[in-house]
Amino acid sequence: MAANPKTAPPRPRHVPKRMCIVCRQSDAKRALLRLVRNADGRVVIDPTGKQPGRGAYLCRNPVCWTQALRRNAIERALKVATLHPDDRAVIEAMGQQLFQETESTASV
Repeated sequence: MAANPKTAPPRPRHVPKRMCIVCRQSDAKRALLRLVRNADGRVVIDPTGKQPGRGAYLCRNPVCWTQALRRNAIERALKVATLHPDDRAVIEAMGQQLFQETESTASV
């Protein structure tokens, strides 16, 4: 016998999970930052998570961003030979910004 729909608790909403390409920690899709390889082969940070192209996710830990660049994890995940120097600079800047955010949060 089916449960009465008026008395049944609401179903929990599905939360998409993604994994950081460096630390391999799973988290909600919105908690991670997406990098995407666009049609030109350039790598950009996708704040909306909806740009077309092959995507990879990094957590907001600045250590993961430095290791991703050092270990070529971004190139492997997005299947590009090398990162364009401008793309690498943007990704390094984002890692620095995350580092500063964590420093300011830790000092408060």
